[in-house]
Amino acid sequence: MKILIAEDDAVSRRLLERKLAVWGYQVVTCSNGTEAWAVLQREDSPNLAILNWMMPEMDGVQICREVRKLKRRDYVYMILLTARDLKEDIIEGIEAGADDYVTKPFNPHELNVRVRAGRRILDMQAELMQREKLRGVVEMAGATCHEFNQPMQVITGYSELLLKDVPESSPLHERLLKIREATAAMAQITTKLQQITRYETREYFAGVRIIDIEKSSRGEPDKSGTEDSQAEKPDSLPVCGWTS
Repeated sequence: MKILIAEDDAVSRRLLERKLAVWGYQVVTCSNGTEAWAVLQREDSPNLAILNWMMPEMDGVQICREVRKLKRRDYVYMILLTARDLKEDIIEGIEAGADDYVTKPFNPHELNVRVRAGRRILDMQAELMQREKLRGVVEMAGATCHEFNQPMQVITGYSELLLKDVPESSPLHERLLKIREATAAMAQITTKLQQITRYETREYFAGVRIIDIEKSSRGEPDKSGTEDSQAEKPDSLPVCGWTS
């Protein structure tokens, strides 16, 4: 997990960086608020930020306000680092959009606990987003299969009838067999769509990603071992029904 540190004091910044690295985090550092704001506007920006309240150009509270205006789909959990500990100051920071705060000089154990709390919240949000994506995929799959089934049954039925009337010596017989094979392959695809239990994608062309039916269905277990790619089976989601 990446964490952004925005701290104008070089000693404090280096100390924070070392502690977070020891705890297993990837660290992105900035020496002023303007740099931090630029990082947080990027698509690949960290979802957790530790911001010093008092910084040149842009302070931590201003950054919190601007981040909340972005209305990003992925949440940014922001911890203010401040020497201010009055109730009024804390309220001001929270109202600006901060999620938590740590007083300076910071206690490493307290910082670790608060960072872990932020990570748990981000993990829960990621899981909810994954469930939302999965719900959309399952509903789309159900509607698609429902629309495909009837015409496929018609094609299969007529091809079977024609196969009975057309002799095997006829070139038409071989073509009818290919039609039957193609409809059988389509039936297998719709079966996999009915068995979707995860949200997995793969690259299709020029950076465009599409749903990977094989990995998303129950037919192939998830081999990545990462939390982000493993979605539980929500009881409320229709897996085999035709809900749209």
